[in-house]
Order: sequence, then C-alpha cells, then structure tokens
Amino acid sequence: QVSLEEFGGGLGQAGGSLSVACAASVYIFRWYDMGWFRQAPGKEREFVSAIHRSGDNKIYADSVKGRFTISRDNAKKTVYLQMNSLKPEDTAVYFCAAGPELTIESDSYRYWGQGIQVTVSS
Repeated sequence: QVSLEEFGGGLGQAGGSLSVACAASVYIFRWYDMGWFRQAPGKEREFVSAIHRSGDNKIYADSVKGRFTISRDNAKKTVYLQMNSLKPEDTAVYFCAAGPELTIESDSYRYWGQGIQVTVSS
C-alpha cells in the first residue's frame, strides 16, 4: 500500500518553532526520496526541502535555508521538518511527497500526502 500522512503543524508565533512529520508506507521509504512542499493561499505550490532516501543529502529552498531542517528515520518510516525562526510568510499548507530523485521539481514526485496547515502569527 502506498500512502503518506502528515502530522503536526498547527499555530505558531513569529520567531517560534513548529514541526511537521510525514509517515510513509514501507514501499515508499525503501525506494523513494522525500520532499516537503507548501502552498499559501492564492499562491502556487513551492518547494521547501527534500532528503535522499539514504538521509545523506538534503536540499532546501533559499527562503527556509538556515531555519528549517529536514530529517528522516527509516526505522519509523517517517520524515520530519523542523521549522525554527518562523515567519508569517511560512503560513501555508505543507505537503510531503515521495519521488525517485532528489529534486525541487514537484512534477518528479509521484506520491503526495493530503497536506497539513501551518499558521504563523505575527
């Protein structure tokens, strides 16, 4: 069974921290790289971060570099996104995705979660 489910998120304050997690099926975690994307109201979906299936390589959007950290626990089949120094512009629905290559291109990701809301107040 192929599935992705996001957890966490919610409401945070500017300068604070939140985290989101994504639980995946065994099939996905064995063969795919994992990414996080977000979509704010009225805007297109944008890349946030991605991590190689080995956990060794990670990439970040410039807008979150130095503030967000992606990680994965292969034993728990879960990928995490720790978000620090939050800004109101981080407010969006966050999606996890699985794909065959480490890339910022959303079209390359084959499986998507339903998304979870993250709201940052000023």
